[in-house]
Amino acid sequence: MAELPETVRVVIIGGGAVGCSSLYHLAKQGWTDCLLLESNELTSGSSWHAAGNCPNFAGSWSVMKMQAYSNALYGRLGEEADYPMNYHVTGSIRLAHSRARMEEFRHVRAMAGYQGIEFEMLGLNEIKVRYPFIELHDIEGGLWDEGDGDIDPAQLTQAFAKAARALGAKIVRFCPVTGLRRLPGGEWEVETPKGKVRCEIVVNAAGYRAAEIGAMVGRQVPTVAMSHQYLVTETVAELKDRDGKLPLLRDPDISYYLRQEGEGLLLGPYEWQATPHWVRRDDPMPADFSFQLYPDDLERLERYIEDACARVPILGTVGVQRVINGPIPYTPDGNPLIGPAPGLENFYEACVFSFGIVQAGGAGKVLAEWITEGETEWDMWSVDPRRFTDYATPEYVRAKAVEFYQNEYAIGFPHEERPAGRPAKTSPVYERLRAKGAVFGARGGWERAVWFPRPGKDEAENVLSYHHGNWFEAVAEECRAVQNAVGILDLPGFARFEVTGDGARDWLEGLIAGALPKPGRISLAYFCTPRGRTLTEMSVTCFGPDHFWLITAAAAEWHDRDWLLKHLPEDSPIRIDNVTGRWGTLVLAGPKAREVLAQVTDCDLSNEAFPWLSHRPITIAMAQGTAIRVNYVGELGWELHLPVESLLATYDLLWQAGEARGIRDFGMYAMDSLRLEKCYRAWKMDLSTDYTPLTGSLDRFVRLNKPDFIGREALIREREAGSPERCVPLLVDAGSADAPYLSTVWQGDEKVGLVTSGGYGHRIGRSIALAHIRSDLAEEGKQVEVEILGERYKAVVAREPLYDPSNERLRA
Repeated sequence: MAELPETVRVVIIGGGAVGCSSLYHLAKQGWTDCLLLESNELTSGSSWHAAGNCPNFAGSWSVMKMQAYSNALYGRLGEEADYPMNYHVTGSIRLAHSRARMEEFRHVRAMAGYQGIEFEMLGLNEIKVRYPFIELHDIEGGLWDEGDGDIDPAQLTQAFAKAARALGAKIVRFCPVTGLRRLPGGEWEVETPKGKVRCEIVVNAAGYRAAEIGAMVGRQVPTVAMSHQYLVTETVAELKDRDGKLPLLRDPDISYYLRQEGEGLLLGPYEWQATPHWVRRDDPMPADFSFQLYPDDLERLERYIEDACARVPILGTVGVQRVINGPIPYTPDGNPLIGPAPGLENFYEACVFSFGIVQAGGAGKVLAEWITEGETEWDMWSVDPRRFTDYATPEYVRAKAVEFYQNEYAIGFPHEERPAGRPAKTSPVYERLRAKGAVFGARGGWERAVWFPRPGKDEAENVLSYHHGNWFEAVAEECRAVQNAVGILDLPGFARFEVTGDGARDWLEGLIAGALPKPGRISLAYFCTPRGRTLTEMSVTCFGPDHFWLITAAAAEWHDRDWLLKHLPEDSPIRIDNVTGRWGTLVLAGPKAREVLAQVTDCDLSNEAFPWLSHRPITIAMAQGTAIRVNYVGELGWELHLPVESLLATYDLLWQAGEARGIRDFGMYAMDSLRLEKCYRAWKMDLSTDYTPLTGSLDRFVRLNKPDFIGREALIREREAGSPERCVPLLVDAGSADAPYLSTVWQGDEKVGLVTSGGYGHRIGRSIALAHIRSDLAEEGKQVEVEILGERYKAVVAREPLYDPSNERLRA
C-alpha cells in the first residue's frame, strides 16, 4: 500500500507509449510530482502488439508536426534514457496507381518541405533501385520518405518510463483505476484497489479503455476498438544475407503496408471488411484484455495478400509464421484525442490513437504544453477532444470509425463528403432542400447544402478530384444569382451563447482584442490566448448594456463554451446560456434581397432605419426573431435568426416572395467562393493559434490602447517588433486546380509563406489564395508563386477585399 502516494500534482491513467511519453514530457518540463497508474504491465493494451511503423507522412499539418517530432526524439531517446531500442530508419516508398495519387503526393511533399522534412517523388526506375524485389505493373510513380522506419513499441514505452523515473516521476503498475471523484476544493480523488490518491489534474491515457475512464466523470469518449491484423512470414531466403533492411513499402491504393521484419516480411492491410469489437450488448469489453488478441481472421485479408504477393513475389514464396489481430482504438475521424476534455476542469485526454507509436512522442509534448502552459506551440485543433460535440453518439462513432478504417489510405480530396453516420443533425429545411436535389455535407455534425446540381446537367454527387469538380459550373451559377438577383441559404448549427447580467460588458471587454458594439449594433470579436494567438472568432450582437449574443462556428461549440466558462469569475452574476439548439439561420443576400424581404415583413428595411452592421427584431408571419444586416458573401443582405420551429415556414414564404425576382438556393461551396473574394477569414484555416490577429492582418479589430485583455502584452510586443508575416490575398494564374490548403508560396527558390484558403472567385473570374507570407512581401503588386500539386503558378499580392472594395454593395 505504501507505493501509492497520498497526493500528487498529476495522475496519468494508462501505461502505454502515449501515457509514458506524457509522463516523460511533464517531467522534462519540471513537473516531476506526477504519477502514472497502469492496470496491468506497461504496454499491455494496444502498444505491445502495434506494428511500430514511424512515418512522417500525414495529410494534416499538425499531425505531421507531431510525427516528425516523434521521429526526431526517437533517434536520441535510447541514449538519453540509457535504454537501447530497436529503431530502424529504413526510408519508405509509397506507391501511386493514379494521377490523383501522384497529385496528393506532390501536395504532401510540399507541406513536408515547408516543415523541413524532405520527401522525394520517384519514377519507376528509382522505385526499382530502392526496392529490387518489386513488380511495377499499374504503377504511376511513388514517394520516398527517407526518415520513415519502425521501432519496437515495448522498448520505446520502457525508454520513456525509465527516463521519466530518472527525472523523479512515479509509475505504479497493476493498479487499475476504479473511480474518479471531484472534491469540493477542486481536486480529483482517484480510487484504486491500492488506495486513493488526490491530485490537481487527471490525464486519461487509457487507450482502447478510455471510454471506461471517461464514464467515471460523465464523459462519453468518442471511441471504438477496431480489429487490425498483420501477419509475419517465415524467413525469406532473399533477405537472409542481404545488407541492410528493405525500405518500408506502402500501397495506399490497394490499402496495405509491407516491411521487412527480421529475415521475414510483415504485411498489414486496412481491409474493407472493417470490424469493430465490443459494440454490442452481447459482446461487451472484457474486464481485462491485457496482452490478449482476437482470433485470426485471414479470410478478410485474402485479396490484399494476393495483391501484395503479385507486387512483391518473394512474399508468396514463404509461409505465415504468426498473425497479430488486436484492438486499435479509433475516433470518428481517425485522429486521436489530445487536450482538455470538454466540460471538465483539469481533466485532459491523450487517448484513442490509431497510430500511437509514431505519434506518442509528439503527443506527450502537446499534452505537457496544455497542462503546464495552457496552450500549445502548434495549433492542434485536428486532435482537440472538443471537436466532436453531442452528435458523436456511440452509433455515429461506430459508423464513422468503420468508414475511416476502410479509407485509412484514401486520397484526401478537398471536396469529399463521406456518407457514414449521416444525417446526425438536420435543420427543418433539410427535407425541402433534399427534395430539390441538394448535395449535403456535414459541418460540425449539421447537414448543410453544399451545392445544387442543375437538373439534366450535373451528377447528383461529387466526382472527387483536386481540380475543378463537376459542381464547378453549378456553383458559378449560384454565385451569379447572389451577385445579380437574390440567393437564400439555410445555415444551421451556428453555436450561440447568450450572455447577460451585471458586468457582462466589462467582462467581455477583458476577453476580446477589439471593441464591443453598442446596443443595436454587431461586430466581429477576436479572442486571443495569453501568447496573443488567435483562439477564436465570434460575432457579437449587442441587445443592451449587459446583454449579448456570441455566435461562433458550429464546430467550435464546446471549444468556445469551455473558454467562456473557464474565464467566468466564481459567483459572478453573469449568465452564459448555450441557446444553440433554439435558433436557426437563413441567409438572404443579393441586390434584390430587400425587395424580397419587404414582401414578408413590416420591418423598415431602409438604409436609414436598418444600416449595415446593425440588427433589429423582425416578425415574418408567425415567426419572431432577429434580423442582422450582415453576411459572409459580400452583398446586400440579412441573416435571419429565427426559432427553429419557424424556419421551414419562413423559408417557404421567402421563396414564394422571391420567385418573381430570380431567387435561387446557394450552398456552402458558393459561400466559400464569395467569402474568398471579400477576404473573409475561416476559422481553423486562416484563423488559428498558429497566427495572431496581427499576422492575420486583422489590425482593425485590435485595440491595444484599451485596458488589459487576454493576449494584449504579447500583441504589444509583436506590434513593436513587427509581425514576421501577414495575411494577404493572392490572385493566382492557376490552371484547373486552385491552391489546396497549406500550399507553399515561393519567391524564387525561397519558401515565403503558406496558403490558408484557396478557391475560385466566380464574380471576379480569378483563382484566389489567402496566404500568410513574409511581411516584406505583403505589399500590393508583389510577385510570388504558389505551388499547386507540384507545379508553380505566378501570383500577385492584391489589396483586400478583392470584390467591391468600398463595400458599396453591402451598404446599398
